[in-house]
Amino acid sequence: MLGLELVVALGVSIMVCQITGRRLHVAPTILLVGAGVLLWFVPALRAVHLPPEAMLLLFLPALLYWEAISTSLRQLRADFRGVMLMATVLVVATAAAVAVVAHAAGMPWGPAWVLGAALAPTDATAVGVISRLLPARQMSLLRAESLINDGTALVVYGVAVAIAVGEQQFSWPRIGEMFVVSYVGGVCVGIVIAWVGLCVRRHLDDPLLINLVIVLTPFTAYLLAELIHASGVLAVVVAGLAVARVAPRIGSARARRMTEDTWSLVTFLLNASLFVLIGLEAQSAVRNLESMSITGAVGLVMVVAVVLLVVRLVFQFVAIYLIRALDRRPSQRERRVSHRSRIVTSMAGLRGAVSVAVALSVPETLDSGAPFPDRDLIIFVTIGVIVVQLLLQVPVLPAVVRWARLPADRSSEQEYLLAEITAVQSALDALDDTAAALHTDPAIVEQVRRGYEDHLQALRAAGRHEAGERPLPKQQYVALRRALLDHKRDTVIHLRDQKRIDDTVLLRVQTELDTEEAQLSPRPELE
Repeated sequence: MLGLELVVALGVSIMVCQITGRRLHVAPTILLVGAGVLLWFVPALRAVHLPPEAMLLLFLPALLYWEAISTSLRQLRADFRGVMLMATVLVVATAAAVAVVAHAAGMPWGPAWVLGAALAPTDATAVGVISRLLPARQMSLLRAESLINDGTALVVYGVAVAIAVGEQQFSWPRIGEMFVVSYVGGVCVGIVIAWVGLCVRRHLDDPLLINLVIVLTPFTAYLLAELIHASGVLAVVVAGLAVARVAPRIGSARARRMTEDTWSLVTFLLNASLFVLIGLEAQSAVRNLESMSITGAVGLVMVVAVVLLVVRLVFQFVAIYLIRALDRRPSQRERRVSHRSRIVTSMAGLRGAVSVAVALSVPETLDSGAPFPDRDLIIFVTIGVIVVQLLLQVPVLPAVVRWARLPADRSSEQEYLLAEITAVQSALDALDDTAAALHTDPAIVEQVRRGYEDHLQALRAAGRHEAGERPLPKQQYVALRRALLDHKRDTVIHLRDQKRIDDTVLLRVQTELDTEEAQLSPRPELE
């Protein structure tokens, strides 16, 4: 019954924390971690632990795949140099800095480097916590960095563990080989799995089967990459990026709607469950700590959290000034951002699921049979740093963003209007020829024409208004459409209640109304 009790506890915790967070204007992730800590006091749940296999095989592929699909490829290409520097050089520098601090606190070098590798990568799912606070370009950079840096961190972790347990001696050629296999192998596997998945989807027309292929894609990529000792994380990310480029050209609208709805729910539940489980693990980490006193361990957590922030901040400025010294092109100058913006980026480097998975994956014994030194401390510090960042950095971030006075980024809205206007105008231009080919009744053609012309007029009017001046005509149009759809829905339900129509008829009409509503822009509270 433990599994069922855990599922119910997770579900109730997520619901309560989300509702409470919205009403109190507190980040739900903070409440979720707190809920996990409290759940440990339930006797039936004290035996719950977060197996690293579950983290690596269940949580990460799904979460990273969805993040990769929603990442801007154009932004990634434009900032590729900066992203790769942060995903490789910064990861190694961070791992080294944490290792030095941990060694100074009494850890042997092997476990110290393992701790550094665990805390080096930022996490895509944790970065999503602050997605609404930052401009689109900055958020895209953070997501791209956190998607790629896991591969570097896992290679550093593999080298550190192998040396610590006595499997091999330190060797630069061996380290280089591991990096090549991890990156090249992960990229190749991701491309192959994406290609196979897309080929299969082209020959399917059943939305359920299409979505089954979509669900299998990240897990298959991860599994195959791990089998050849490549980066499963990188394979999932590459597969997601490749699919995001091609997928809009294949499949049906029904399948795409099902995909979006399904993955939105699944990733929401997985993300929220992770933070509750981190809270549970935090309690266990405290109980199992033996290598150091609780006071000393908490002090190490605080020092490491500060080191992570300082190293990231220093790297932001050093790397940028180095790039400026080497690259004087006008295009590079146009992409420069303010110092305050770099401080925000530094503050936004949060740790999450990958760090927990790495810490829990540390083997319990060495090759000699002796216990792995300071394994309990590695887990405690890793989880402690994540909790500290959630409790201290996340609440402070809104104030830091306001202090930074980042320029408003309306490019996304402008491009959205451009796409809508161009698409509607294209449909109007093709209306007569299309209607003639389909032998459509002229009255219906005129009805459709009036609808498109009214929509186009509203879009063009929206483009002429400044944000915040007053509700845009487009917004008024959507609000009116929604209100009328609600009225139609209530009318049909009333007919069912009067037993004038059957329940199956109600479901059929309601599905049509829901589909029509889904074609409108999202409701504000769901954005």
